Amino acid sequence: MSAQVTSISRYPVKGLSPEALDAVDLQVDRLIPFDRRFAIAHGSAPVNPAAPDWLPKAHFLQVMSVPKLAALETAFDDATATLEIRRGGRQIARGELTSRTGCTVIEQFFAAYAKNDLRGAPKIVDLGERGYTDLEPPYLSIINLGSVRDLARVVGKPVDPLRFRANLLIDGVEPWAEMGWVGKTLTIGAAQVTVEEINTRCAATHANPETGQRDLAILNDLQRGFGHTDCGVYARVSGAGRVAVGDPITVAG
Repeated sequence: MSAQVTSISRYPVKGLSPEALDAVDLQVDRLIPFDRRFAIAHGSAPVNPAAPDWLPKAHFLQVMSVPKLAALETAFDDATATLEIRRGGRQIARGELTSRTGCTVIEQFFAAYAKNDLRGAPKIVDLGERGYTDLEPPYLSIINLGSVRDLARVVGKPVDPLRFRANLLIDGVEPWAEMGWVGKTLTIGAAQVTVEEINTRCAATHANPETGQRDLAILNDLQRGFGHTDCGVYARVSGAGRVAVGDPITVAG
């Protein structure tokens, strides 16, 4: 199989579930629209609502420190910025994230759901066209399914690629080939992205994306099997264009 995109995802609220997209229009130096636009900040986070800015992930609820976030099912409506939270298929909270009333509903839910993990009352924060990604630059995260399958060989059981919370899953590439792509440009569909950094993983990968339970030690398995804790790469959009599931990928120097 030649290299191609197998899935496209965005995460409208940092730390919550992904939304699969059939296609997306990428813009230069921009994230996928709505990706990590919102986050649930600890009450202690130095957020300025009048002029919000990027902050490191330690200031927010995140799967690394609160794995049970992964057990929540969410849906996000672009037109109204409404977030619906479900558990076991049943709606348990719903609110418009651009209204104070809607934010209060969602904040109250997380005040109860994550009460033992919060530092102060939670607050919904909105970074607009930017996003609360783990690194400040507007990077897309890319995971090679060939590498995930090779990691599963070391783990001794299947590894769900959703553990890596990527924007793009790709296949048809040799395991770990992406580690040599830093500085190279990929043509993906009608867009181009330039790979800028290797993605060093965190303990968020230990959480089962269905149950929210820590059931694997991915960092230990990466170190044991490959001598590092890296999986995937970060890329910046360098040429605007539409990318769809099934689009081919070519790598240039």
